[in-house]
Amino acid sequence: MTGTDRDLTDAVRAEVVRHHQVIEQWLAGKAPRAAFDRFSAAHAPGFTMVAPDGRLLSRGDVLAEVEAAYGGRPDARIEIRAVAVVTTAPGLVVARYEEWQDDEGRLATVVLQDGPAGWRWLHLHETRRGGSGART
Repeated sequence: MTGTDRDLTDAVRAEVVRHHQVIEQWLAGKAPRAAFDRFSAAHAPGFTMVAPDGRLLSRGDVLAEVEAAYGGRPDARIEIRAVAVVTTAPGLVVARYEEWQDDEGRLATVVLQDGPAGWRWLHLHETRRGGSGART
């Protein structure tokens, strides 16, 4: 991995972790409204998501579900692991990562757009992972 590749992976990891920290704080009822507004703005207008149960969700669907979940999990903990850049194109990055919540894992693939205003989430696909998530 070159220094540039490492820098890109580090930048993508930072964005994925930041994004999920907002979700974690939101679920715990600790995030201010401004944090949700920034979270919302990070999703491009045409954002789509394939949920772990196979549902195809629009940007509006995802934002409504997250917004409605405010404070619903006071002990929420989200851990991001194994971030890797899969491929790039000018202004675009496809990456994968593991997301762990309460010993339930998801393998995610995300398409991000890198622009002057920062990262924009274009598409996210999550699949449930087996196992306990416990590190050995």
